Amino acid sequence: MSGIRRIAGGSRFLLEPFEYSPKDFVEAHDRILNMKFEAIDHRLSRIEALMERLERRLWLTVYGVVATVLAQAFKTFLTIAPTGGF
Repeated sequence: MSGIRRIAGGSRFLLEPFEYSPKDFVEAHDRILNMKFEAIDHRLSRIEALMERLERRLWLTVYGVVATVLAQAFKTFLTIAPTGGF
């Protein structure tokens, strides 16, 4: 903190006001926007990963239900099939 001057008296946290140009303001604003967009991108990546996991679970459930229905239909078919031949 060698380049920062403190104002005499008052709070020890009170620093001398500094001047900034509109260019500095725009650069700071751009950095803040980039940080916000990176955070949004990270959140969207996490949401997409969660949706893929949910989709896999859903398909596994669908395949399980279909397999159960087919197994019961096959079992029913075997029990009512005639034992005698033509």
